[in-house]
Amino acid sequence: MNRELIVRSSSDAVDFALLKDGKLTELHKEEDNNNFSVGDIFLAKIRKPVTGLNAAFVNVGYEKDAFLHYHDLGPQLSSLLKFIKQVSTGKLKDYSLGNFKFEKDIDKNGVITDVVKANQSILVQIVKEPISTKGPRISSELSIAGRYLVMVPFSDRVSVSQKIASNEEKDRLKRLVKSIKPKGFGVIIRTVAEGKKVAELDKDLENLLAKWSTMCKKLYKAPTPSKVLVELNRASSILRDIFNDTFTGIHVDDETLYGQIQDYVEEIAPGKDSIVKLYKSNVPIFEKFGIERQIKTSFGRTASMSKGAYLIIEHTEALHVIDVNSGNRSNKAKNQEETALEVNLLAASEIARQLRLRDMGGIIVVDFIDMVKAPNRRKLYDHLRDEMKDDRAKHKILPPSKFGLVQITRQRVRPEMNIKTTEENPNGTGKEIEAPIVLIDKINADLERLLKGPKKDNGITLNIHPFIAAYLMKGFPSIRSKWFLEHKKWIKIQPRDAYTYLEYRFKDKDGKTIY
Repeated sequence: MNRELIVRSSSDAVDFALLKDGKLTELHKEEDNNNFSVGDIFLAKIRKPVTGLNAAFVNVGYEKDAFLHYHDLGPQLSSLLKFIKQVSTGKLKDYSLGNFKFEKDIDKNGVITDVVKANQSILVQIVKEPISTKGPRISSELSIAGRYLVMVPFSDRVSVSQKIASNEEKDRLKRLVKSIKPKGFGVIIRTVAEGKKVAELDKDLENLLAKWSTMCKKLYKAPTPSKVLVELNRASSILRDIFNDTFTGIHVDDETLYGQIQDYVEEIAPGKDSIVKLYKSNVPIFEKFGIERQIKTSFGRTASMSKGAYLIIEHTEALHVIDVNSGNRSNKAKNQEETALEVNLLAASEIARQLRLRDMGGIIVVDFIDMVKAPNRRKLYDHLRDEMKDDRAKHKILPPSKFGLVQITRQRVRPEMNIKTTEENPNGTGKEIEAPIVLIDKINADLERLLKGPKKDNGITLNIHPFIAAYLMKGFPSIRSKWFLEHKKWIKIQPRDAYTYLEYRFKDKDGKTIY
């Protein structure tokens, strides 16, 4: 399996595309004006505690106040507030917490007005970026993420990622971390720490402690609100979270960014910096790696799959709805149940990809094709869970209901990736249409169905607009030549001046329309 990260830089944003065996699985954008990224820590000010909501509205410098619920305060809130007060006034200059006297944990079922008050300074961390009309969601239970470890100030707990299956490995990692962990700091051991030696873990922990110390130095006489700790830029955070030995290339089209990424890869994976390559070509980097085409065909209301199957993806304020359609499949060798299972398994893989690609969050309801047999429904459920194992967002999948619906909840911490794929109709009707690049994919799918159907022995002629006909026949090998190599059938192409740009018909040898 090949995994590549393609990085495209422009004047106001950086785009990151993650490819798995050449197929686009994740797309991220980092904009210069995004001052409220997940993981950033702010010295903020309580604006107003609200007893009815058991929460407080907090000024973090955003146009709308952030929302801080009582359950997001963290049990060590009293210790945190005491620490902030002492550091901000210059009374405390030892940030190690080893000699810091902790306060009693707050009541987990308490009331917001008992623990915070208006105009009080507090350290908060962004856990959900501003989405739609809502301000950022924040927490005062701080954590600083590294490559292998996540450090949690004002705690002594050591926990291990549930994705590490071996109990022996969990125990080994716990012992190692407990031997190097400083007093007053808890640690969460990440999945990528599996098999790592104590020296690598210790180096990661030292880096996190250095970040903590740098942040604390900024608190002295700092204005409120102000950002005191910046999460890694998107490129580094993506690499920190997903980089492993299966990565075969990181391609960057900006020299400055290339140097930064190369240095970071050398830091987290010594000796692997050679896979970082500076892209130099007149062809745009996303065009070169086929990403632009995949964006056009993957976003939008309809998402195509192989053999004519497709998804319909609809969005509402409350949830996302995905409908699975088999299309006009011709498959006489299998019964309806087996065909439904085949399409559903194909759809499950594409849905897992779409959720990551669009970063869809909240409640997702999927209407799969009905299946009568319980073992088939179980097979679909297990397959969907396996396909979503690589998804870094927290999610939960419920088994298919009696109506064949599968419900998924997926953590949403950023606005959904929404890319417009419709374009102005070249026929001048004023209506927008699907991107013309999707047309070739539709023709390919229709042709495949026809050649496997009852008309497969008849001569097939494609009637189409002259411009599209020229595109299908140009170059070597042309698209028509590829059809011949794949299907062992020569497809005659007949230009039609009367057709609109995106209109086409398949006809048999007698001139009758067959599709």
